[in-house]
Amino acid sequence: MNRVGLQYLAGDLSGGNARCIAMLQAFQEAIRDYSTPPEKTLTRDLTSKIGGFVSFLIECRPLSMSMGNAIRFLKSRIARLPLTLSESEAKTTLCSDIDRFINEKIVLADKVILRHAAAKIRDGDVLLTYGSSCVVEMILLYAHELGKQFRVVVVDSHPMLEGQKLLRRLVVKGLSCIYTQLNAISYVMHEVTRVFLGASSIFSNGTVYSMVGTASVAMVAHAFRVPVLVCCEAYKFHERVQLDSICFNELGDPDAISKVPGRVDVNFLDNLTDKQKENLELLNLKYDATPSDYISVIVTDYGMIPPTSVPVIVREYRKEYLLI
Repeated sequence: MNRVGLQYLAGDLSGGNARCIAMLQAFQEAIRDYSTPPEKTLTRDLTSKIGGFVSFLIECRPLSMSMGNAIRFLKSRIARLPLTLSESEAKTTLCSDIDRFINEKIVLADKVILRHAAAKIRDGDVLLTYGSSCVVEMILLYAHELGKQFRVVVVDSHPMLEGQKLLRRLVVKGLSCIYTQLNAISYVMHEVTRVFLGASSIFSNGTVYSMVGTASVAMVAHAFRVPVLVCCEAYKFHERVQLDSICFNELGDPDAISKVPGRVDVNFLDNLTDKQKENLELLNLKYDATPSDYISVIVTDYGMIPPTSVPVIVREYRKEYLLI
């Protein structure tokens, strides 16, 4: 658990799926090593132990919505363990439940999503994506393996520059790519035929919670009447309703937006006086909220749905994962 938390802290683990899988696998290790203390019940004591692990992970980095859903799933499975089970049987059952969650809700879900989304890619398309989404990357590579002829526009932004990593992986696989920064989005949108975006979470009102800058990409695409497809697994859906990205967000390193690597001549904030710095507070938001009006369709493991159908998925998914 400590190793996973430190990886979160250092930024070595990024992406909603990767972080969630690493957390669940760490829970598996903790459950295997667990033994019920004398005069205590496994259900209550293990739930308390899981709560302590979660608090440690939050100290390292705030949980994503998908991680919160996975934790609720695990706690519900612990609470539903039959009292007749022995400790070893209960531990085996929980580890098996975690394996099934990872396999069904993440691995198999992504395979379903990429087949649905790849069907929307046609020869001659110019596809735009922003940042680096693992599921969008799988869709592009899958469509390329099917022999479809298309070009990819990778849009990136400071300070993370995650699009550069995606660009390298796509080029190595033989895809024809264009790379640009977020400020040039309106220039490249003229030739784009479809936009594929990933999501950290999707709220009940259809709002897409994703890497900061996503809302700008979707807004420009909507203005140019370019379809916007958001690819997101159902386990990331959340019953919360959010209208903006200020009431709830994750803060990044403020110094990351005040400096331009390798460009000393444009680091103007270094010349501020101490009094000026006292009056300046740097805000580096990790995510933004994209209104459902800018989203054409959401591609999920339940199929392709409009943003207005998100509450149905949230309701049905809750029933399903409680009974998995």
